[in-house]
Amino acid sequence: MKKFFFLISVIGLCACQQKQEADLLVLNAKIYTVDANFSQAEAFAVKDGKILAVGSSEEIQQHYKAKSVKDESGKFIYPGFFDDHAHFYGYGMQQQTVDLRGTKSFKEVVQRIVDFQQKRNLTFITGRGWDQNDWKMKEFPTKDTLDLLFPNTPVAVGRIDGHAMLVNRKALELAGITTKTKAEGGEIEVKNGKLTGILIDNPVEMVEKIIPKPTRAQEINGLLEAQKKCLSLGLTTVADAGLPVKTIQLMDSLQQSGDLKIRLYPMIIYTDPELKTYLKKGIWKTERLNVRAIKVYADGALGSRGAALKKPYSDAENHYGKLLISPEKFKTLAGRIANSNYQMNTHAIGDSANAMVLKTYDSVLKEKPNRRWRVEHAQIIDAPDFNYFSKNIIPSVQPTHATSDMYWAEDRLGKARLKNAYAYKKLLDQAGIVALGTDFPVEKVSPFLTFYAAVSRKDLKGFPEGGFQKENALTREETLKGMTIWAAYANFSEPEKGSLEKGKLADFIILNQDLMTISEEKIPDTQVLETYIAGEKVYDWE
Repeated sequence: MKKFFFLISVIGLCACQQKQEADLLVLNAKIYTVDANFSQAEAFAVKDGKILAVGSSEEIQQHYKAKSVKDESGKFIYPGFFDDHAHFYGYGMQQQTVDLRGTKSFKEVVQRIVDFQQKRNLTFITGRGWDQNDWKMKEFPTKDTLDLLFPNTPVAVGRIDGHAMLVNRKALELAGITTKTKAEGGEIEVKNGKLTGILIDNPVEMVEKIIPKPTRAQEINGLLEAQKKCLSLGLTTVADAGLPVKTIQLMDSLQQSGDLKIRLYPMIIYTDPELKTYLKKGIWKTERLNVRAIKVYADGALGSRGAALKKPYSDAENHYGKLLISPEKFKTLAGRIANSNYQMNTHAIGDSANAMVLKTYDSVLKEKPNRRWRVEHAQIIDAPDFNYFSKNIIPSVQPTHATSDMYWAEDRLGKARLKNAYAYKKLLDQAGIVALGTDFPVEKVSPFLTFYAAVSRKDLKGFPEGGFQKENALTREETLKGMTIWAAYANFSEPEKGSLEKGKLADFIILNQDLMTISEEKIPDTQVLETYIAGEKVYDWE
């Protein structure tokens, strides 16, 4: 009998010591888990795309074995980054048009268009990225030069924010735009009785309708190009802020085929005729796609003076900007969405637009907790309106907007209003979270520029000394949370990703330096060494 019990004990001990099979072990790293305690670890085990356990290298090796074992020798591992407000599809398609970002004069814009057309010889020239605020003469250009250079070829080039467009005479003719055309929710600029070629906000759509549609092959190439860029920068989840259903369906098909590895959170644009159908159908979720949000535009952009303000622009007498949707229509739409299980995410820049959005959200969500509706940009807030933000009305902000706009924002707003603009820390204190993104291709794709701008409030040259309105800088821990777990919360995915914890998806990145400890000025130069989604390596720097 004693021998029997001894044998049972030995068998039990062996069973306890038997190691569990995993697919991957990651050892000897400095891991920021971004769990509730913001704890650090050395190692974790992965099985079937999820994390089995997190702990010390000794603990993981003691309990798990795997054919693939990575000794990271002290490298730095973070949860895969989110970009919680971007234009993934738009970035991909923009790579196939003339890139006007970074131009320092209208002359340079024209030269890039000419060079581009000489190579491509297109029947309709499109592009995006110019910003008159970066030029010596900080005024909108006119179409005259483009009329002379391209009398028979339509040209339509968008401002960097997508809320204004310069088009030539041929494009205006094809779109049927004249000095008598009405511009609801925007402006068709006319000077001295003539069209200047500048369209702001809603009238831009009149030209977009006549631009030849890209082929399916072009769309696929664009999406794959966007993915390649994002994965190289450690982005494993991207929220695409406004798409038609047909584009989302294309994304889904590419994810199902395995061509698109990246996780996407696309928002259906509220003007899509299929919106009604999807509100009834409910949430559309797969392993890598999560469709449960509606994107709405309340106003335009500050740079093009399309943001809706409560008081006139400081540099444009009696000009308030414009709402792109009436308060009545907005409230009706909000009510429809509130009666579904979809999230409402509204672009709001000016304090007037933000007030309309916040008050409407508050009124329709009073008896609806955990809806997590978002204000995209939340850029200029009147002081009393900060009180509306919460974990049910979330600020979704883009830190590089502050450092891009800081050179001219005071001209638009004056000092008093500027104090409550780009106020990320104040928004965080009120809401308890902020979701961070870039708004690429309006800004560069890099999440490291997001991190740097949030923490330093400076441009890449270290200007201004001390930082732009530094009281609204975020700490490094807050910034990392805004790019991981808080961003996940803002798209209802925090139970499955946003941190490196047992049971969550093995989406992680390996960096060449430690974002949490390196000197501020080194943050933008951080290099992603490897990117993993569901435990699969999807990018390798080497």
